[in-house]
Amino acid sequence: MTEPAPFYADVAEGPSDVAASWVRAQDGTRLRMAVWPNGAKGTVLMFPGRTEYVEKYGRVASDLAAHGYGMAAFDWRGQGLSDRPAHRRDMGHVVSFDEYRQDVAAFRAAMESMNLPKPWFLIGHSMGGCIGLRALYDGLPVAAAAFTGPMWGLQMAPLLKTVSPLVMVLAGPFGFGKAFAPTTGPWEPLEFENNTLTTDRNQFDYMSRQTDKHPELSLGGPSLTWVKAAIIETSELMELEPLDMPTVAIVGTGERVVDIDAVKTRMASWPKGSYLSIEGGEHEVLMETDVLRTQSLQAILALFDRAAG
Repeated sequence: MTEPAPFYADVAEGPSDVAASWVRAQDGTRLRMAVWPNGAKGTVLMFPGRTEYVEKYGRVASDLAAHGYGMAAFDWRGQGLSDRPAHRRDMGHVVSFDEYRQDVAAFRAAMESMNLPKPWFLIGHSMGGCIGLRALYDGLPVAAAAFTGPMWGLQMAPLLKTVSPLVMVLAGPFGFGKAFAPTTGPWEPLEFENNTLTTDRNQFDYMSRQTDKHPELSLGGPSLTWVKAAIIETSELMELEPLDMPTVAIVGTGERVVDIDAVKTRMASWPKGSYLSIEGGEHEVLMETDVLRTQSLQAILALFDRAAG
């Protein structure tokens, strides 16, 4: 059973028929999910990136609803309104990405209990693309998967790349694992001119309004332990054999957050996979200019429509 959870409809700008619920992971962590129901063609599972929350995808829910799809979105542990780390709530922190696998299992059980319309489809963005890829290998029952700027490798800042071997050591038994990773720190509002997410001012302001009005949704940088866990997880995922599933990975040519080469390499070996480059797009290809955003949405919807039959 799930219980109602808060949802900030005032900043989501999505369909009105949304319901948020609390879900418990196996280790007791309280998680939040939101569902926009009534998808005649099925339900899209939206796996957000690091720092993100369900309200951020209200506009995407509207786009999907207009094409016959419902959507379920999730707050991973440590972000959104889900339970945060005990040592400081503004830091992204897990010891292992296996913790996110617990989140997926809890959300999957909740969706089954709600009888969300099938087939299910996956959109995994950034860190959600990493969690989503692992979920596919764990048997997540989706008919097709789309990944936007997926974190299948880290595009580290030069300083962090230089000290990454040291990060792996310090995040171990030396007690520094709960410190912010180099070049990161507490949350600070972004300036449009310096952002690495989108070239579109309207979409940037949309995201900024959400954390301005509800600062409890904001999140700062990751811990050293999170970075270590991410390096381990992405390395392991790249070693796995590709799956037999219709898949598209979409990355902007201006991507400065994740490793583009890792995505290209993964898709090059994927039998039913394709790679779409969005010329001029940055990390948030679903929150770009109308022209670039439409390119991404059309590719995703075409994939899902074919898989839905």
